[in-house]
Amino acid sequence: MLDFTAVRNKEMSYAELVAGLTVADLRHLTHELIDYQLALLADCTDADVVFTPVDPNANDPYAADNTDVDLAWNLGHLIVHVTASSEEGAVLAAEMARGVVRDGRSRSEVPWETVTTVAQCRQRLVESRRMRLASLDMWPDAPYLDNKVTPWPSIGEIDAYGRFILGLSHDQGHLAQIEDVIAQAKAARGA
Repeated sequence: MLDFTAVRNKEMSYAELVAGLTVADLRHLTHELIDYQLALLADCTDADVVFTPVDPNANDPYAADNTDVDLAWNLGHLIVHVTASSEEGAVLAAEMARGVVRDGRSRSEVPWETVTTVAQCRQRLVESRRMRLASLDMWPDAPYLDNKVTPWPSIGEIDAYGRFILGLSHDQGHLAQIEDVIAQAKAARGA
């Protein structure tokens, strides 16, 4: 997987990280990340998907309902969250690559409460892979890499590659949390 350590430590910008990447690299990184998450689900049960973990760091300032700000996210919640974020990055990157300039978001997240089985988690990951890869098929042969945005100041200015990678970075940033929730769920069921 792409190593985001230097970016997260502010030793490198996203623009520097993506320099030299190709669309083929974005496809490879997408497969790698989805395959890793699917492997994490290999020994999970449906009970693991809805298990409520202990998460003293739970803090979602963007929660639609104020009562959910400190909610510990279960596995189903995490899967729908990471897939929605990466899909958003992929869609926005495709628009940028095509020369489209626009503000705003392009986000659709499956209601996490409806994801209660391992099969649904797997289906969501497989569907997300298909959608992300399809977005790359929308890129022109010569993408408009002078089309840049600054999603927020700490990210700096990025092009379509940076926008796509930003979604993968978010996805990858939740892997330790996913691993922890799975470990807690397995421990709770004595596995």
